[in-house]
Amino acid sequence: MTQTGIKTLRDSAAMRWIALLLLALAMFCSYVFMDILSPIKDLMQTERGWDSLAFGTMQGSEVFLNVFVFFLIFAGIILDKMGVRFTAVLSGSVMLIGGMIKYYAISESFVGVDEMGNHTALYNWFTNNLNYIPLFDEIGVAPFYRGMPASAKLAACGFMLFGCGCEMAGITVSRGIVKWFKGRETALAMGSEMALARLGVATCMIFSPYFAKLGGEINVSRSVAFGVVLLCIALMMFIVYFFMDKKLDSQTGEAEEKDDPFKIKDIGKILSSLGFWLVALLCVLYYSAIFPFQKYAVNMLQCNLTLTEADPNSFWGGNSVTIVQYILMLVVAAASFSSNFMKNNKGMKYGLMALAVVALVVYCYMGYMRGTAETIFAVFPLLAVAITPILGNYVDHKGKAATMLLLGSALLIVCHLTFAFILPEFKGNAVGGVIVAYVTILVLGASFSLVPAALWPSVPKLVDEKIIGSAYALIFWIQNIGLWLFPLLIGKVLDNTNPAGTAATELDYTWALVMLAALGVAAGLIALYLRVVDKKKHLGLEEPNIKD
Repeated sequence: MTQTGIKTLRDSAAMRWIALLLLALAMFCSYVFMDILSPIKDLMQTERGWDSLAFGTMQGSEVFLNVFVFFLIFAGIILDKMGVRFTAVLSGSVMLIGGMIKYYAISESFVGVDEMGNHTALYNWFTNNLNYIPLFDEIGVAPFYRGMPASAKLAACGFMLFGCGCEMAGITVSRGIVKWFKGRETALAMGSEMALARLGVATCMIFSPYFAKLGGEINVSRSVAFGVVLLCIALMMFIVYFFMDKKLDSQTGEAEEKDDPFKIKDIGKILSSLGFWLVALLCVLYYSAIFPFQKYAVNMLQCNLTLTEADPNSFWGGNSVTIVQYILMLVVAAASFSSNFMKNNKGMKYGLMALAVVALVVYCYMGYMRGTAETIFAVFPLLAVAITPILGNYVDHKGKAATMLLLGSALLIVCHLTFAFILPEFKGNAVGGVIVAYVTILVLGASFSLVPAALWPSVPKLVDEKIIGSAYALIFWIQNIGLWLFPLLIGKVLDNTNPAGTAATELDYTWALVMLAALGVAAGLIALYLRVVDKKKHLGLEEPNIKD
């Protein structure tokens, strides 16, 4: 309520959740583009000549500028000085520009082979340049390498720019949620935002191969074009949020954060917090075990499952089944998510839960009948959508955030070890392998839902409100180190543990998955220590966000 007693947008539950929906839809679109090439890694090898190293290097480039040019730190300062509105629109614009560059890099226009077999001048320039990056080559962190395909180099440049905008959007959305939900259902809001945003992963897995193979002619640039259209929508969502947030400030009389000057010494306050460092390390370990894995997951399933792709002339191999399956996915997500808000109507609650289960079973059956790895991995976020609101609501009212992080680490370890050692044992058993894959993917998605529900709402308990933007930026910067490193490491591990010339669908992923499981072990140890520190220093991580 304002001083005059007038109710503000923030006091209206409907308006709060509309603001959240705008932010979540923007992040949904960015998540689709983030992994737009992941389901078609095999096609990138056959159509553009990208081996695992080129693919991993390009994927890791997303966060290169954030990590090594410290753009994320600057993004946090921009957020604290300029406020949520300005930074949201800026981040959406930067994502779109980066996405358009990546689209051009993968398009036939960039390759441009004429009747004489000549490429475009820009293609030749990227082929002959960026093979040596001073200083970065010496320390082994260059975003390019000699022999890297020209299309992968330019795509990496665009992806770097997209990554700057995407991570800036991430910290902005977190700050925006704190602004609209502080003292209310913060964990539920953050968990719900990430649940919706992660539907972008499933959307990407379903539609990226769909557009690449549309009409029976393979064209990988169509997949990226689909992602660029969604980035346009993301920018529009941020623009609508801009005016909504401005209206809120006009009602409350509050000034945007830019009126509270940022000081470099504020970063020192953040870095001096042991709780902050533990949360940041947990974040980088969690995300490094998930996001880089997503970029290889479809190919991993192709290598470990016995799949028979449906006849293109049948219903299961046609275009219409893609739309039907996606509608089922939305039914699963909407029904399971909505069931969490039907506490006063038991019949509706259990009815929605039953609908979600039936739709999920039918969805999984359709994925099996289609015989494609990308439609199987697309179930990844669905269980997370169902349980994230439950976890967020629990943290809001009961606490136990640090304990949930420990549980998430244990699930992470189990899932990656299952992929490494159990799933390959079902090679040749089509039904058994698909069942193991589905169950493990769903559990992995559920474990990841613990991060937004438990970790992100804990940050405001560790730092002053004035520097929350910078605190999120520092966490994201540390996280981005892992997001840069591990796609590259997975690619190198695959190249070093498989004979040269191994087919894209016959790679051995065992050691790459063991490496990711080790991250889960490290995360578990830190989560355990965080509980001890929280108990000694009374950080409040185990306490509820909403005080009765």
